[in-house]
Amino acid sequence: MHEDQQQRPERAQHGPLSGFTVGVTAARRADELGTLLQRRGAAVVHAPALRIVPLADDSELLAATKELIDLAPDVVVATTAIGFRGWVEAADGWGLGEALLDRLRGVELLARGPKVKGAVRAAGLTEEWSPSSESMAEVLERLLDEGVEGRRVGIQLHGEPLPGFVESLRAGGADVVVVPVYRWMPPEDIAPLDRLLDATVSRGLDALTFTSAPAAASLLSRAESRGLLPELLAALHHDVLPACVGPVTALPLQNHGITTVQPERFRLGPLVQLLCQELPGRARTLPIAGHRVEIRGHAVLVDGTLRPVPPAGMSLLRALTRRPGWVVARAELLRALPGAGRDEHAVETAMARLRTALGSPKLIQTVVKRGYRLALDPAADAKYSDE
Repeated sequence: MHEDQQQRPERAQHGPLSGFTVGVTAARRADELGTLLQRRGAAVVHAPALRIVPLADDSELLAATKELIDLAPDVVVATTAIGFRGWVEAADGWGLGEALLDRLRGVELLARGPKVKGAVRAAGLTEEWSPSSESMAEVLERLLDEGVEGRRVGIQLHGEPLPGFVESLRAGGADVVVVPVYRWMPPEDIAPLDRLLDATVSRGLDALTFTSAPAAASLLSRAESRGLLPELLAALHHDVLPACVGPVTALPLQNHGITTVQPERFRLGPLVQLLCQELPGRARTLPIAGHRVEIRGHAVLVDGTLRPVPPAGMSLLRALTRRPGWVVARAELLRALPGAGRDEHAVETAMARLRTALGSPKLIQTVVKRGYRLALDPAADAKYSDE
């Protein structure tokens, strides 16, 4: 009873992501995403894969704004609330705010979703139509059904590519003006991104999150420039879970054959909830020496109690769990230890620390002159022997 009473507070404290390490590539709203992950127990490694070009300094946005003011469009599509607000605020700063709003009052204004409608109305404008699905595919379908031959269409972007959208309109005969709000560039300090890349390649992460397609493309580009692209793709294929906020964000990864997970609703909250389901579901759970042992990224749950494990210990534990119940030789365990050299004493030291971290030395048995094995329960031992 006393032991159970001691364990209950620990069980209550760890969240669904405790013991897992999640990488965050976001530049915008990174703090919000990191906080959501940490509240659920994750260790977070953040490195912005991009930086946002300040609106006031963006010559391309200024040029597109002047182009629409000088020659009126027939249709303007507002795709994001923050992007639309930023566009109007930037125009104000250039002394073009009223001229832009006057121009937008005289056009067919389409808003992609309810948040965008709110931004449009806050600017004193009224949208003509908004899709209930919040889908750009539905916006495109409406425009093409109306016919775009000879029509001038302005599209407010938000750092995200819209695959096929502009091309389809131009193929239909439209004159398309792209308004590039919040364009992305590589980060000024590349060192954090390199550390995140190294952590991914070395399997120091359990999941890597992406909230924009440019961030995914930037990480892939940096890996290629460092000669690490094959290693990055291998890690994302097999060991590090790539989680994207939506299908557009996933495109650069999918183009390299990477399968990603995405929430049904393309928001940060559902993205975190998806990780709360996926990562524990991927953890290895074994019955060992009368205990239920769940092996996570940098920690182990022993009968529901979270026990952090040093990196060397996790390397040994993973080597043992590749063949549960079988004896693993010291030489093989030595190869699993990063930077251990040839001294088998390093295995003994790391093993002692691992046993201490697990809180139960009986979980791992020493087999004299041979190596170590997980002390699988008899029924489980027979099962894994059959496999």
